Amino acid sequence: MATPLKYLYSEKFTNDFTEIISHVFPSFPKAKFFGLIHDGAWDGKELKQRMKHITWALHQVLHGDFKESAATIESVVQILLRRHPNSMSFEYMFLADYIETYGIDDFDTSTRLMELVTQFASCEFAVRPFIVKYGEKMMGQMHDWSLHEDHRVRRLASEGCRPRLPWAMALPELKKDPSAILPILENLKHDPSEFVRRSVANNLNDIAKDNPELVISIAHRWKGKTRETDAIVKHGCRTLLKQGNVAVLELFGISSTPVFDLEALEIHSPQVSIGSGLEFSFTLTNITPNEQTLRLEYAIYYLLKNGQHSKKVFKISERKIVGNGQLDIEKKHSFRPITTRTFYPGKHKVSLIVNGQEKGVAEFELIA
Repeated sequence: MATPLKYLYSEKFTNDFTEIISHVFPSFPKAKFFGLIHDGAWDGKELKQRMKHITWALHQVLHGDFKESAATIESVVQILLRRHPNSMSFEYMFLADYIETYGIDDFDTSTRLMELVTQFASCEFAVRPFIVKYGEKMMGQMHDWSLHEDHRVRRLASEGCRPRLPWAMALPELKKDPSAILPILENLKHDPSEFVRRSVANNLNDIAKDNPELVISIAHRWKGKTRETDAIVKHGCRTLLKQGNVAVLELFGISSTPVFDLEALEIHSPQVSIGSGLEFSFTLTNITPNEQTLRLEYAIYYLLKNGQHSKKVFKISERKIVGNGQLDIEKKHSFRPITTRTFYPGKHKVSLIVNGQEKGVAEFELIA
């Protein structure tokens, strides 16, 4: 089993960071900082709690004035960038959290510092309270960042304003009206960095959940321009494809009314233990003489605590099937424990989805 991420924040990490900050802040109270972090409650804290706790401890020992603290953090990040010029260090996210927590009332100092910090530890979460508080002014800053020479800053311009960024503060105004995001995405759609282009696609996919027609119009404009924009459009429309949106299916040459025969969806593991996997198979036959493009997905109907089911769709593949041809598919779906989902023993369901249309449902039992 993988080591929990919370253990990135070890005593060694604290000591290493303390040594770095002492280079630029000679009177930094090392022992006090260490004691504030590794207190009696430390062992019981999870990842985000540990990150927030380090933010709080750092504030207790840094300067009372945010501008002075920002100057110290800037010097620390410059050292880290010299030592690790091409790294993105997740464990240093507390530096971004420090800006978010203590710099919200100092726009200019905070945005200058975010521009630097995000080149070592992403500020995609830290920018969001600034978007909520400063609105157009902050989105103007994001637009400027979309033209930055560093690809990590350009990615921040897109990733930070995603309307539905997972695990992040909501941006209700951008969910309702994402027009301020669009010039940023236009600037970045041909970005040389795939890291940036992937963020553009994810932003489009977020927008599609609240404003599907807007994303469909963008997809029509961008598709066919370059291989890179085609990839952005395809990934940015993935939710609409999963929903079986007819206009989007047709955009990618996929019929919303494919003609085929489906042999019964067969469950090979009618009882699945938590920690193992569901095995199932099916056969599709093209009953026309013409080639067809099939987008194959399956849905798991997870049993919830209240006895209801929650549906989640997973892609299998997208492939062409020749006239009168046949596809034999075997799949395995893992029920290995994960932090983002609780598995409840009992009746679950799996269904096959072809070109956005659900075609078969079968039950299986999840056991402890």
